[in-house]
Formats: sequence, C-alpha cells, structure tokens
Amino acid sequence: MSPRTSTPPLGIYLNDHLTGAFGGAALARRMADTHGDSRRAAELRALARDVEQDRDDLVRIMHRLGVPVRHYRTWLGLAGERIARLKPNGTLVRRTPLSDLVELEAMRAGVEGKAALWRALRAIADDEPRLNPTELDQLAGRAADQARILTGWHRAVSAEVLGRHGARGGNVPPNAL
Repeated sequence: MSPRTSTPPLGIYLNDHLTGAFGGAALARRMADTHGDSRRAAELRALARDVEQDRDDLVRIMHRLGVPVRHYRTWLGLAGERIARLKPNGTLVRRTPLSDLVELEAMRAGVEGKAALWRALRAIADDEPRLNPTELDQLAGRAADQARILTGWHRAVSAEVLGRHGARGGNVPPNAL
C-alpha cells in the first residue's frame, strides 16, 4: 500500500466488483421483467436470482475479510445501470430487439468479470484462512454456467436481430430474447 492509498488493494478491488454486481443484478432483473411470462422470461428470472445471490455472496465474503462495503459505490452501480438504459437503440421511447442484444452483451461482460473475481480470490485462498476454496470454486463454476447460458442466448438473439431480416430493418419481433 502506497503512502497515498488509505484502502488496501483488496478492499478497492472487492468494492469495484460489488459496484458492478449491483448494476448487474439490476440489469438481470430488468431484463427478466421486460419479457413477460415467456419461457425465456422464466430463465431470465432464474439468472437474475443467481446474479443477486452472487452479489450477496460477495458481500458475505467481504465481511469475512473485514472489508467495509462502500455503500456509495453500490449506488453508483445502480445508477450506472439506469444511465445505460439511455443508450441509442434506433427509437426514442421503446425497447427494440437491439436492446436485448446489447443487454446480453453487458450481462456477459459482467459475468466474465465476476468469474475473474472468483478466480482472483481463489488464487489467494490457500494463504487466506477466511476464504473458502471450495466455495470460490463453486462460485466460479456458477459463473461459467451463466456465461454458457448467456452465450447461447446471444447466438440466438444475434441471428434474430442482425440476421437477414433484422439487418434490413425487417420484422423482428419485439423482445426477441
């Protein structure tokens, strides 16, 4: 820790990930809520619950490590998710299938970041008795499962949105996810 830094790197790193976890959980929940009662909506709700559980697991790990949660950072994660809704998607007032594709990509990036977090903690778990290597391996496995699910959805939505009809602005159904 340098003389200018008052928070150890681990505290900064974990709070950075917690900021993203709050934004990711909000995005996952919103994605699920925008798809009604379809089979995909049920799958999205299950994913949202997993993402929320991962966020809560991170908070528990931080407490075990004695790392304070910087609550203003959690609000930043939520605010960032809301600001991201303002991205251009070809219309001003409604969702388009392109929204689904961009949100899937954001979720996938978040899940990859979360997997990297669990791997980073696993790298120090053998020397840090407050970390449970088995728990971290399970969390990393769950992140890998989430990434596989998102990759499959991404492939399908990409074909629907950017494929032959979507690329020409044809009739792609709203909420193609």
